[in-house]
Amino acid sequence: MSENLAAAGRADDASPRGLPTTRFSRWADALLARIGELASWIWLLLLGVIVLNVVLRYGFSSGRIEFEELQWHLFALGFLIALSYAAQADAHIRIDVLYQGFGARTRAWVELYGILLLLLPYVALVGFYAVPFVADSFARGEISPSPGGLPYRWAIKSALVVGFSLLALSATARLTRVWAFLFGHAADSEDA
Repeated sequence: MSENLAAAGRADDASPRGLPTTRFSRWADALLARIGELASWIWLLLLGVIVLNVVLRYGFSSGRIEFEELQWHLFALGFLIALSYAAQADAHIRIDVLYQGFGARTRAWVELYGILLLLLPYVALVGFYAVPFVADSFARGEISPSPGGLPYRWAIKSALVVGFSLLALSATARLTRVWAFLFGHAADSEDA
């Protein structure tokens, strides 16, 4: 599994965009690839929880709300961490009908403005609301309203802050690569 994730990280360097790397992007991309590699185990854990819940419910007529909530929490955590990995590995969804017809510089300009005007403001907006959301949940000692539900609701809510912080890191690393491509900061792009 680690070879596939590493290859996906390297595939970005050889992407059709041909974006140069920067010292910051190499550090951030390596960190995000490692976090993505570790977080990929969440999906296996989620599968185990689902199977256990199904066996308990249909085999023993004893479904547990804790397992259902744990499924939602694991899915949310995996998804939120996968956002940053998908952005880092350039595996995210993009409307390619027009984008593929553009030249490399035009694609870089579209990406620059997309990051600056859409992605980073969206991440900042989510962060602006997510931090008080988590803090309020922590201060109130929020627990699941379901009987037998999971405690520490703030912990899963904090996944929003973590996930979008990683996405901001990924977007910033990508921005430095686009910037180096467009404005030719070769000194930043050299291996250190």
